[in-house]
Parts: sequence; structure tokens; C-alpha cells
Amino acid sequence: MRLLFALLIAAADPPTLVQMQNVDFYVDRDIPLRIQRLSGTMRSKDGGPVMFDDKRSFILKIESADVGLTGPDLSLLLNKYVFGYKGSPLSNLRITISGNEIIQKGTLHKIAALPFEMHATLSITPDGRIKMHPTRTEIIGLHVDKLMQGLGLPLEKIVNLSKAKGATVKGNDIYLDPTTILPPPQIEGRVTGVRIQSNQVVMTFGSGPPAQSLTVPDATVSNYMYYKGGTLRFGKLIQLDADMLITELDPQDAFRFDLDRYKPQLVAGYSRTLESGGLEVWMRDIDKIGSAKIQVTSQPSR
Repeated sequence: MRLLFALLIAAADPPTLVQMQNVDFYVDRDIPLRIQRLSGTMRSKDGGPVMFDDKRSFILKIESADVGLTGPDLSLLLNKYVFGYKGSPLSNLRITISGNEIIQKGTLHKIAALPFEMHATLSITPDGRIKMHPTRTEIIGLHVDKLMQGLGLPLEKIVNLSKAKGATVKGNDIYLDPTTILPPPQIEGRVTGVRIQSNQVVMTFGSGPPAQSLTVPDATVSNYMYYKGGTLRFGKLIQLDADMLITELDPQDAFRFDLDRYKPQLVAGYSRTLESGGLEVWMRDIDKIGSAKIQVTSQPSR
């Protein structure tokens, strides 16, 4: 039995190195992770090939990255995945960004449905959680910070987040675990910084440049995903010792890639084999596919 286990471990596929730049990576049909840069690895949970068609089967481990979410992105994420359960104390959440703060509006369910508004600053805890510290709280239009303080009623006594996914409350502060609040694929990595930038909440993973930076086989592309090593399976295709660069047909803006709907993106593009035996793939942005019948784009001469 020990020998069999050792053989299985030895036969397991090695992780696939991953590098991304300027990619809106959709983890939900309406929620993109706005990746400015990312370096890390992908590995199957069962030791086999990384299967693009089953996002629950693999883990994305982030070594170094800057990843943003807009106010609408955060609103959908909180409503659908963090507080989207029966009996949630918070609903109809709408997140906007103002200066160096976020503004959260919604409905607080406490005896009755009460409209609320909370202004908060963001920071990172030593264990990598995002801390939302309220600077102003209004309930049914009334400024209640001093009232709550006078009555000895911190937020944790008003809002019960015991059933929330990746969210906790302590005192007046709300804490979000960035790797837990997201839908699959499972993400590993520690957030070391958070900032407001270009109307986005941008999370920094890691404490510096990646230990191993990949050389992209096509230096002309600026928006891409590059996979190197291990075994990848997508559709009926399997790539051993992977060497695959995926970019887009319209490089004027971020490459919008949807893991759940990548097949029509792939059909709308083309690919070519590199001299190294690797593959370079051009895809259409997911929002440019449309409902019309997709036409295969012929490869231009190079």
C-alpha cells in the first residue's frame, strides 16, 4: 500500500506556472477579477491535469498580484456569495467608492427592514483579511455613531454575521477574507495591501516581485494569460508539459475572459503552433461574442 501511494504521488502532475497581465478574469458571469498582474501556480486537487472545464477541480495559488474590484463588482459579490443566504442581516447592498473610502448602502434586518448607509476606510490585518472600519453610520437617515457608542452597542451586537461566507464582525469593524468570499476556482494566497485606485478596490498579494518570472513567447502582447508546465485539459484537448499563451483579438482594453464560457471565445479566435511546440491562442473578449452565430476568424499572415 505504501509503495502504491508513493507511485501515485510520483505520477502526479506538477503544478502549472501561471502569469497574467491586464485580464478581467470572470469568476461569475457578472463578476470579473480585474487582474493588473498575477504570478502563481495552478494545480489539480486530485493530482491529475488541470481541467479548465471544471473550475472546482483545481486551485489557483497566487504568489504575487494586483487584483481590483469595482463598486458594482463588490456589490454583486457581497449580495450573491457573502450575504446571499436566508436570514441574512444585510441585503440589497450597493457599494460605491468616494475618495479613500467605500460607501455601503443597503437594508439592515433588525426587528424591521431598515435602510442604512456606512462609510468606511480599508486596511489589511496581519493575517491577510480586509478590515472595513466605519467612519460614519446612518440608519433610517439618522447619524447613529454617537448613539451606538453611548448605549454601548457596537456593530457586532447589532449585526450577526455567523452564517456569512468569509465575513466576520468585531467591535464596529467588519472583516472580509478575500480568498473565501470568492466563488470557484479556489484561491490560495495572502493579501498584503489594499488601496483605492481608479475607482477600484485593489488588493495586493505577496510582498514583492515573484520568485520566478516567466518569459512570454510573444513579446508583442500586452493582455495575456500564460501557462507553463504541468498538464492542461480544455475540452477534448490535452497539453502535456504545457506551454500556452492566451491573448485577445482586440488589445485596446483588458482581455475579458470567462472560465465558464471560454469555448465560444475560443471558437471566435484562432491559434498557431510555436517553434517550441507550444501554442499561442487568440480569443474574442467575452462581452464581444454576442448572440449571433460566431464566425471563425482566419489567421493573418505573420
